[in-house]
Amino acid sequence: MQLSVICPIYNEEKYIAQCIESILQQDFPKSDMELLFVDGLSTDNTRNIVNEYSKKYNFIKLLDNPHKVVPYAMNIGINNSQGDIIIRLDAHVIYPENYFSELINKLKYYDADNVGCCCETLPVNDSTTAIAIAETLSSPFGVGNSMFRIGVTRDMEVDTVPFGCYKRSTFDKIGLYDLDLTRNQDDELNARLLSHGGKIMILANMTVKYYARDTFSKLFKMYYQYGLYKPLVNRKIGKPATIRQLVPPFFVLGLVFGLLFSSFSTTLFFAYIITLLLYVFVGVLIGIKMAIKHKRVGLILFMPYSFFVIHCGYGIGYIVGLYKILFNKSFSVETNR
Repeated sequence: MQLSVICPIYNEEKYIAQCIESILQQDFPKSDMELLFVDGLSTDNTRNIVNEYSKKYNFIKLLDNPHKVVPYAMNIGINNSQGDIIIRLDAHVIYPENYFSELINKLKYYDADNVGCCCETLPVNDSTTAIAIAETLSSPFGVGNSMFRIGVTRDMEVDTVPFGCYKRSTFDKIGLYDLDLTRNQDDELNARLLSHGGKIMILANMTVKYYARDTFSKLFKMYYQYGLYKPLVNRKIGKPATIRQLVPPFFVLGLVFGLLFSSFSTTLFFAYIITLLLYVFVGVLIGIKMAIKHKRVGLILFMPYSFFVIHCGYGIGYIVGLYKILFNKSFSVETNR
C-alpha cells in the first residue's frame, strides 16, 4: 500500500522542523510513503528547511503553490501524488508516532472514507496571551460542540475531522478541493463526501498536538475568515449552518441592535446589560479556573477577552460573508496563514 502525505505550507519556519521530525518518527514504512510539502512560495526559511530534509530523505518532496492558498495546495499535492491512501497534514501540528498506521487501520476497520482524531491545542509560547488562546480553542464556551476540539470518549461518526486520512478513490468520486474557499475547505469537502453517502470517523484513542496562534490579532483574523467563508460553504452544499455556527453572528447582531434598541426602553436596557454581564461572568469564571490551572492570574481577564475575540471575529466574518452572498460580491483571495 502506497501512502501519500500532503502538507500545505507557507512561512512555517517556526514549526516545520518539529512537524517533519514527528513524521520521521512514524512507525509506517518509509518505503511505502511519500511526503509532499506544497509551499505557497514562502518568504522565510521554510523552503530551505524542507530542502535540507529532502536531501537526507528521498521520500520528502517540495512542490510550489503560486496561488498560496490551501485548496490549491491540496489539489497540487493530490494531482502529483502516487498513493492510494492520502493524509492531509498541517505544519502547526505534532503527530504521534502511530498516527499514519492507526488512521489507515481504522479507515479499513470502519470501512470509512475519512478518519481523523482530536486536537490537543497548545500555546505556542509561555505568554498569558498564548495560553488564553489555546484554552479558548479547547473550551465548549469558545467553540461549542466542535468534537475534534473538545474531545470524544469513543470512536464515532462526525461531520468533519482535521488532518484526515482519505481513500484516494474518494477524490475520484466526489472531486478535489473547492478552489473558492480560502478557509473551511475541509468542511466543504467533508460535507460533499457525506452527501455522496460517505462515512467520517473520529478516533478517541489518539490526539495530535496543535499549536494555536500567538496573538489576539491573528486569532481574530483566523476566525473572521472561518466566519466569512461559512455562508459560501453553506450555499455550495445546499444546507443551512448548524446552530453552533449561527451563534456568533447572532451574538454580534445582538450586541449592535441590543445597544440600539435599549436606548428606547429601560427594560431592554437592563436586559441588554444583564446579558452582557452574564457573558463576561461566564468568561471570568473560566478565567479563574484557568488562572488556577496555569498559576497565571492574568488569565482571569485574558480568557473572557479571548472568547470575545473569536466570537466577534467569526460573527462579523459570517455577516460579511452573508452580505457577499446576498449581493453577489466576490470573496477576496488571501494567503493561507
